[in-house]
Amino acid sequence: MRTLRNRVLVARAATITLAACGAFAGYQLGCVVARYLAGNSLDQYAKVIAVQEDASSEEARGLLAVLKSSPYSFCSDAEVAYFRELVFRSEYLKDAGRIHGGKIDCSATEGRPIAPIGEFKAGPTQRDGAIAYKNLVPVKDVSLKRTGLQNGTAYVVFGSHVPASMGPVPMHLIETMKDAPGQQPGVPLGAATDFATDGQSRVGDTLYATRCSTLYFNCVTASTTVPEALQGEASMVAGGSVSGALVGVLLGIAFSLLYRRSRTMEQQLRRAIAHDSLQVAFQPIVNLSNGRIVGAEALARWTNEEGAVVGPDVFVKIAEEHGFVGDITKLVVCSALRAFGETLRTRPDFRLSVNVAADDLADPEFLPMLDEALKRAKVKSKSLVIEITESSTANREVAMETIRNLRRRGHSIHIDDFGTGYSSLSYLLYLSVDTIKIDQAFTRAIGTESVTVAILPQILAMAESLKMEVVVEGVENDRQAGYFSLTGQPIYGQGWLYGRPVAAEEFHGLLASQWSNDCGPDDPSSARVPRPGSLQIVRHKFA
Repeated sequence: MRTLRNRVLVARAATITLAACGAFAGYQLGCVVARYLAGNSLDQYAKVIAVQEDASSEEARGLLAVLKSSPYSFCSDAEVAYFRELVFRSEYLKDAGRIHGGKIDCSATEGRPIAPIGEFKAGPTQRDGAIAYKNLVPVKDVSLKRTGLQNGTAYVVFGSHVPASMGPVPMHLIETMKDAPGQQPGVPLGAATDFATDGQSRVGDTLYATRCSTLYFNCVTASTTVPEALQGEASMVAGGSVSGALVGVLLGIAFSLLYRRSRTMEQQLRRAIAHDSLQVAFQPIVNLSNGRIVGAEALARWTNEEGAVVGPDVFVKIAEEHGFVGDITKLVVCSALRAFGETLRTRPDFRLSVNVAADDLADPEFLPMLDEALKRAKVKSKSLVIEITESSTANREVAMETIRNLRRRGHSIHIDDFGTGYSSLSYLLYLSVDTIKIDQAFTRAIGTESVTVAILPQILAMAESLKMEVVVEGVENDRQAGYFSLTGQPIYGQGWLYGRPVAAEEFHGLLASQWSNDCGPDDPSSARVPRPGSLQIVRHKFA
C-alpha cells in the first residue's frame, strides 16, 4: 500500500512538474516565435519604406535639377510661383526654393520672407554633389520633418507617407546615409550600430531590420523593443504557454501510466541480471533432410518478481531503452558457454547461437567480453554463432566494423528474422553474412493462399546463388518441413516440430539420446548406419 501511495505521489509530482516545465517551455517558444514574427514585420516595414524613399528621392533629384536651371530671376515672384507649381504637381515634394549658407531666401511655402529663414545645419555631401539635410522643416508646419537636398542654391524638401507600423507591433524608423564623407557609413547621429547593411539584428532588447536603397545613398532601419514585440504578439506567447502546459500534462499522464510498468520492470530486470536469475533456454536447430540436431539457439527467459512471465520482446526493449542490454547479452553468452562448454569442446561440429542487439555491435566492450568468455570456457570462436537482426545493422558502418572483427575471430554471422526489415541483395553482400534465418511469418504462410509464399523460392534461390546457408524459423508441422525438404538445398529448421526452448539439462538429454543411437566416432565405417527412428547428428557446413 505504501509503495502504491508513493507511486501515486511520484506520478502527481511528475505531472505537475511536467505541466510547469511545459508551460515554461511553451512560453519560451512563444517568445521566440513572437520575436521571429516581429523581425519579419520589421523587415517588411523597412522594405515598404525603402521603396517609398527611393521613389520620393528619385522625384526630388529630378526636380532639383529642374530648379537649378530655373529660367526666372533669383527669388523673383515668377520663380516663387514656378516653385509652387512644381510642388503642386509632384507626388512627394513638400517644399522647394533657394538656399545659401544654410538659410532659406525664398520657398514655395513661405514665398519671399523679409529676412532669410534659418540657419539650417547641412548634412553630408552625396556622391552626386547634392547636400543632404536631415531635418529641413517647412515653415508652415514644424511637425513635418522631411529630408532636404541642396544642389547649388536650389533645394527641395521631400518625403512620403509613412505608415505607423505593420502588424500589431509598434515600430520606429531610423534613416541613415551610407556614404557620408567624414562620417562612419550607415551610422545615424548618436547611434553606435552599423545600419548600412541589409538584414536583421538584435542589440540588447531592441530588434532591427535594415533595408538600403539600391539607387541612392540612404538606408532605412525599422526597430522595436523586445517588450513591445512580446506585447504586440501577446496571443502567440499566451498560446505557447497554454499549449506547453497541455503537452506537459499529457506527458505527465503518460509518465504515470508507464511508471509502474516500465520503471518497476526496469528495476526488477536490473536485479534479475545482478543476481544472475535470468533463465537461458535452448531450442534445437536441425537438419531438415534427416531431422538431426546440429545446433542450439540460446534464448533469454525471465519471470519477474510477481511470478509473471515477461516476453523477451518486452524486457529486451526495456534494457535497450535504458542502456543495459549488453548486460543481458553477457549473461546469456556466459550461461550458454557454461552449460555447453563440454559439448562444444568434444563435438566441434555442434554450433551454439546467441543473439546480440544493435547496442552490442556499437559497444567497445562487446568483443573483449566475448573473447574473455570463450577463453574462460575453453571454447573456440567457430563454435559460437552470432545472430544479429536486420534492424540492428541499420547503422551499417558501425555494424560492419564489428562484424569484420567477429569474422576475423572465427565466428559465423547469421541474419535473424530475414525478410522483415532492411534486407536486400546489396545489403547481404555488404555485410558478408554466412546464414540467413527466414522469419516464421514466411513459414506460417506455407499451405495458405498468402502472397508471402511466392517470395520463398526467390529467397532460397538468392541464398543458393550467394552460397549462404538457410535456417527456417517457426517450423511447426510436417507440411512446412516438407516444403523445404523438397528444395534439394541444405536447409536447417527450428521450431516446435523439433522441440521447444528447454533448459540445458533437458537439451543435453535430447543430445544424449541422439548420440547414444549413433555409432561411436572412432568407428567411421559403422557411423554410416544410423539406428531406425533415432535422432541423428551429422557433420555439416553449418557455421
